[in-house]
Amino acid sequence: MRVHPNARTTPRSRAVIIARVENEGWSVAETAEAFGVSERTVYKWRSRYRAGGSAALEDGRCVPQRIPHRTAAAKVARIVQLRGQRLRMWEIAWRVGVPRSTVAAVLARHGLSRLPLTEPPPPVVRYQRDRAGELLHIDTKPLGKIGQIGHRIHGDRSKRVRGIGYEHAHVAIDDASRLAYVEILPTAQKTEAIGFLERAVSWFASLGIRIEQVMSDNGSAYLSRAFAATCKTLNMRHIRTRPYTPRTNGKAERFIQTMLREWAYRRSYRTSGFRRRALTPWLRYYNRWRPHTSLNFQSPLSRLRELSA
Repeated sequence: MRVHPNARTTPRSRAVIIARVENEGWSVAETAEAFGVSERTVYKWRSRYRAGGSAALEDGRCVPQRIPHRTAAAKVARIVQLRGQRLRMWEIAWRVGVPRSTVAAVLARHGLSRLPLTEPPPPVVRYQRDRAGELLHIDTKPLGKIGQIGHRIHGDRSKRVRGIGYEHAHVAIDDASRLAYVEILPTAQKTEAIGFLERAVSWFASLGIRIEQVMSDNGSAYLSRAFAATCKTLNMRHIRTRPYTPRTNGKAERFIQTMLREWAYRRSYRTSGFRRRALTPWLRYYNRWRPHTSLNFQSPLSRLRELSA
């Protein structure tokens, strides 16, 4: 039921007003006083009822009855047609001979404000390795150093500390179990990336997991000869994602989102040191107890025990 926000009456009360005047013999003045409205209002709804019946007691649409300068239907159809050819708004306006604002309004009404995709998005291909250690995903995420509480907490982007620099979270995720290993390092350069990989492999080995392959993006640290030599020394195959296709390394990307939401931006930290110290207990919780939806709500460590059984 549509009711105007400024209406003094509703369709139900209007029906009662009509019943009082038409069927019960109340005068217009008595009815108006009883319902707290003007006599003009009673006359208006009686007139509408006699013309259109009960349906006329509903509120109408809040639009003008006449729009003398409405864009012609032929021009609207032409605008939509040209948008289907992926023309931009100013090009459509020039071809049709209407203002750009008119083109924008027409496209908004038809849900075409954004250019349609030339091709449907590629289907999501999900995969999961069967053995722990068969594939290790690695990635990095820069984190701004903390000089004061950030805009993600207080919401005011005008209060920012500039020039304080970044530190980098290096992450490693086992594809089959989702066990995660994370370090906060000064940079994302090859020296830190190589050292992180060696320590990550050692940490997984302490859990009985031998890493067979490692997947990374095409960052300069991972493209270096030194990184390739380290993978060879560790007897691992290095797989790189396709350029501009981060979803290929989606498990690392998804873990980073979770890590930022549940650890880095979960609460305000006075310094970067406090944030780093909070990482260890959160990572322990993530690996040992946190339910993982893609693992049927098992924790990564529970999944590892299941794979090892």
